[in-house]
Amino acid sequence: MKTLKYDLVVVGAGSGGYAAARTARDLGATVAMVDHGPLGGLCILRGCMPSKTLIASSNVAQDVRDGGELGIHTGAPHIDLAQIQERKRGIIKGFTDYRVGGIQSFPTFNGEARFLSPTTLAVGDEVVLEGKNFVIGTGSSIAPAIVPGLEETGFIDSDEALELAVFPKSMVVLGGGYVAAELGQYFARLGVDVTMIIRARHLFSGEDKDVGDAITLYFRSEGIKVETSAQLSRVERRGAKKVVYYSHEGQNKSVEADEIFYALGRLPNVAGLDLEKAEVTYHAVSGIEIGEDIRTSNPHIFAVGDVTGRFPLVHVAIYQGEIAARNAVTGGSEKADYSLQKTHTIFTEPQVAIAGESEKELTAAGIPYLVSSYLFSDHGKAIAIGKTKGFVKLMASPVDGKLLGGAIVGPEASDLIHEILVALFYGGTVYDLMKIPHLHPTLAEIITYPAEDIAAQIAQGAPQIAAAV
Repeated sequence: MKTLKYDLVVVGAGSGGYAAARTARDLGATVAMVDHGPLGGLCILRGCMPSKTLIASSNVAQDVRDGGELGIHTGAPHIDLAQIQERKRGIIKGFTDYRVGGIQSFPTFNGEARFLSPTTLAVGDEVVLEGKNFVIGTGSSIAPAIVPGLEETGFIDSDEALELAVFPKSMVVLGGGYVAAELGQYFARLGVDVTMIIRARHLFSGEDKDVGDAITLYFRSEGIKVETSAQLSRVERRGAKKVVYYSHEGQNKSVEADEIFYALGRLPNVAGLDLEKAEVTYHAVSGIEIGEDIRTSNPHIFAVGDVTGRFPLVHVAIYQGEIAARNAVTGGSEKADYSLQKTHTIFTEPQVAIAGESEKELTAAGIPYLVSSYLFSDHGKAIAIGKTKGFVKLMASPVDGKLLGGAIVGPEASDLIHEILVALFYGGTVYDLMKIPHLHPTLAEIITYPAEDIAAQIAQGAPQIAAAV
């Protein structure tokens, strides 16, 4: 095996690894990248971009159905799955080609990587890379099916869901998180009879109750059956059908469908890396442990993105990758601050977007706050365009009105959240939001209404919320 030396070796060419490589090279370091392929990263190949491309088609189908409310009558939409998939493939190829070109501007080694020591990494059986520092960005994989009988019965996961060109008539979705909800609604809007079975009391169990309850209500209003507080027991095949058994409020129930979509999470890709030889602490479920400076237990090895088990978001992986590269090349100790980086969005319809602290987080931390929400159904522009589902919520300090967090459930939430995010970044207050000009009629001006209400609460000495759970 031949040995090659680099200042930085990046294992995993996804968003976080690529950001680390580019940043390190810009600082003058010699950089090599390692990936087992295919090149491009999860977001481009099997995540964000293909799913949002498909979801765009399903949303148009729903707009056609809803057009009658605006006086436009076209009849039922014709769904051309072959064209939908062809469009997706073309778009993803463009994204992939561009990213692969960037990756291949580095010395790139294709193969399975495993550490031989804290300073050496083998790629396959032919190359050993010796590095002054390493960045691990190997991402995550779909969690194994743990429901009894599921493997024997058969199912699809999110990778396969993105490639289906022929849809089943009915589907059971196991899971109530982001992937389950986004793709579950996608299938439903393109004509599949969808039932979602979730353990929590509402979709998106990690979000505030009002957010999860709202999306659960809206899904049900579209005809998606959402079985909450359900405990899965087993799965079996019954002829051509697949049957899911579960319990709900002490009663045993079952639902049968043509297909099962398994969407119960992902696990960090740590297997096979031989991290023990690299003196890197990790857990098979929670991932590689990192400090605020993105270093692992080995100060010369960093980990970024999904493999750390924290904030599985592309922008966070990029942020971590850039910090890791700067610390690796300069020997610095720059620290990550996730207070705003944890901002996220969910591309259901209505969309969900969260910035800053949630009510759950504020309450758990015992931080006093005031809260106000305003419904899109009471907002002029939303009414005019027929997009009235959802609300905007702000949380702010009862002392000076400083913004603490915000949530948007509604049309274009993924874009609207940036106004709240910018205000949080600059330490803004509800008074600032009230002063900033907002064009009329626009969706964005809805943000001023909860701001005005919180300002009025402060003026009136309204009681604050601060009970720790």
